[in-house]
Amino acid sequence: MDPDLAPVPPVALHRAEQTAASLRILEWLAGAADDLLALAVPADCVCCGAEDRTLCPSCASRIRQLARNPFRAESGAPALMDVAGAVLLPVVAAGVYRDELAQALLSFKRHGQHQLGSSLGRVLASAVRSAAPAGHGVLLVPVPTSTAAYVSRGFSPVHLLLKVAARQLPGFNVADALGKISVSGHGLPGGHNGPAGQKGLGRGARSQRVRGSMKVKPRARTEVAGRPCLIIDDVLTTGATLGEAARALHREGALVRGAVVLAATRPPDAAARDAADAGVRGDHHVSEKNKPGKDE
Repeated sequence: MDPDLAPVPPVALHRAEQTAASLRILEWLAGAADDLLALAVPADCVCCGAEDRTLCPSCASRIRQLARNPFRAESGAPALMDVAGAVLLPVVAAGVYRDELAQALLSFKRHGQHQLGSSLGRVLASAVRSAAPAGHGVLLVPVPTSTAAYVSRGFSPVHLLLKVAARQLPGFNVADALGKISVSGHGLPGGHNGPAGQKGLGRGARSQRVRGSMKVKPRARTEVAGRPCLIIDDVLTTGATLGEAARALHREGALVRGAVVLAATRPPDAAARDAADAGVRGDHHVSEKNKPGKDE
């Protein structure tokens, strides 16, 4: 089992009232710990630079606002649509990869701070509930990280976020079923297979890079066979990674219902339509200018 994916505490699978009370206590304790840590080791907000908190209350609120309306995002991922425009894999995104949501996710992937994980985990849980309102019996399957990225960071961001989210998802089960197939120079000219992952690669190169790169772990084959699954990842770009994860699960008989991501990048035309729609609704979103690039 991935070291970042410990079993979900039994309390998360009990009655909703017990779960809610336990979560409030855990959040209070986490907040108190953050206050003590801020006194001992001063920190700045990763989004605005405010002192004393890794994520200040204002930016935490802004992240919740950016992710308050999870949306279907597969139309912006060419690898998940066929030439006729039919959906190959439905994807629900918590929010658009921009502003405070993007900055917090980038910082979390680099350092894995607890306070960022708590905020982002709640956002991910909300998106999962949106994708599968009746989630009892649904398996949540995280996309595996590469060995190079794991060694570099010391943790798997997706697994860590899912661990936080799962505490708020009674009825769902987490299955760490997918593993990476390590192939030197897999799919890229010149044998490039470094820790930078898919950053800077186009659609074709991404698809070639991930083709055949995942498999269901032998011990998990019976766990996923015939079971409804949702694939979990952090950022959706072309959709090549999610498509490969779905293929690996399908090969072992899993019933892949779709995927959930924390954030989705959107092509410029889609971003323009969103801005126009926001103007009609009276929403006031911050421009995507100067948004951070995808980290992996």
